[in-house]
Amino acid sequence: EKTMFDIITDSACDLTQELIRQLDLTVVPFYVSTDGQTYLKEGEEIAVRDFYQFMVDHPNVMPKTSLPSLEDFERVFRAKAQEGRAVLCLCFTGKMSGGVGSARNARELVLEDYPDAVIEVVDTGAATVSEGAAVENAAAMRDAGCSLEETLTWLNGTRPTNQIFFTVGNLDYLIKGGRIGKVTGRAANLLNVKPMIHFADGEIFSGGMARGRQKSMEKAIEQLLGYLSERNADPDDYRIIVGYGYDAEEGRRFWMQLRAALRAKYPASECDVELLQIGATIAVHTGPYALGVGVMRKWKKKED
Repeated sequence: EKTMFDIITDSACDLTQELIRQLDLTVVPFYVSTDGQTYLKEGEEIAVRDFYQFMVDHPNVMPKTSLPSLEDFERVFRAKAQEGRAVLCLCFTGKMSGGVGSARNARELVLEDYPDAVIEVVDTGAATVSEGAAVENAAAMRDAGCSLEETLTWLNGTRPTNQIFFTVGNLDYLIKGGRIGKVTGRAANLLNVKPMIHFADGEIFSGGMARGRQKSMEKAIEQLLGYLSERNADPDDYRIIVGYGYDAEEGRRFWMQLRAALRAKYPASECDVELLQIGATIAVHTGPYALGVGVMRKWKKKED
């Protein structure tokens, strides 16, 4: 008897409300604050659109983010345990946030009262569009009748395929947030040089530099194409998701450029590319002008 399972994730996956309903997910929100005092639930108490508008209107204010609390996860886990539902909880990368720790602690608490409850907490090693891809894969597996064990095994095995190639308006937010990690670049704010960033293995690395915004968009596309050719891959075997920040029109333009580049290189493929707005939690660290493409191996039902 296969255990059916329910999927819980956090708001850093940046899936739309529509997708969340469609995929039947429960989302535990991160908190964001524009004043350092009041923390609001992302997407529930403050719309992502309004948050971006604030950032654009107040470029000198560095907003803050706070992780979902132990109680936030505990409430959801407890309700599922009471219903006897097995749970797969997919979290934002533990290298950049303690959210997965909150979820693990909540799991321990609920297991004290419900020792037979099945609650699997997974550090996806992903963020925004790549976390969204991991969640979509898990939902596809659940809907195809895969067991929780099969789903966990597949997600763990494909975790290294989970990457993002992106650019930002400037490095101020990453530097202030202490998220700069291995990305260096005092010089990057000079001379219209745009920093490229590569997100892999749950953290950020320098992806080089590009002169100007259009060149940085082209470079992100080039880096995705490089990722696919290194793997000798058919793009149809991957989930490819464009993420944009404040500027939806620019996001759409980048999405169209990317699709055209994929079609040119892989004429036989469907080159299906999704488009999502990057949420407030991520925007706190990247600033309002992040733009890029996430990729992850796509789960497919084996043909009998």
